[in-house]
Amino acid sequence: MSDTLDILENITYDELNEGDSATFTRTLTEDELVLFAAVSGDVNPVHLDSEFAAESMFKERIAHGMWSGSLISAALATVMPGPGTVYLEQSLAFKRPVKLDDTLTVTLSVLRKERRNRVVFQCEVRNQNDEKVVTGEAKVVAPSEKISLRKPSLPKITIES
Repeated sequence: MSDTLDILENITYDELNEGDSATFTRTLTEDELVLFAAVSGDVNPVHLDSEFAAESMFKERIAHGMWSGSLISAALATVMPGPGTVYLEQSLAFKRPVKLDDTLTVTLSVLRKERRNRVVFQCEVRNQNDEKVVTGEAKVVAPSEKISLRKPSLPKITIES
């Protein structure tokens, strides 16, 4: 018997209504920060070098802004609308830094439905202290057909010290 956490199911364009919302939560670990730097190529020392970051305006290492943006992408792709969604546009306003071990919750809310299956979402990302870290809007093409499938399994990757 399959665990429901292992299933991805979308919400079709016809099922979406203005005001509908969904959330997605993730915690920033050291491994994820370093892997994001490696995958993106953004090796700015404010993300990776404690001594450099201590002298910055943030006084400590911070996450890449686009890590928070990527959580919005993940929420759209896996939660609402989910599998079959095509990402078209995204605006982002970074409100405060994200630090190691912060837990971020993305909230997506349907702002409006447009023709040709386009949907505009209000996007808000808050940390564990309920402080806004990112706001913006996303436009997607929502799926027209219902999809339910097993989540792909990913390798567990850790960085050796």
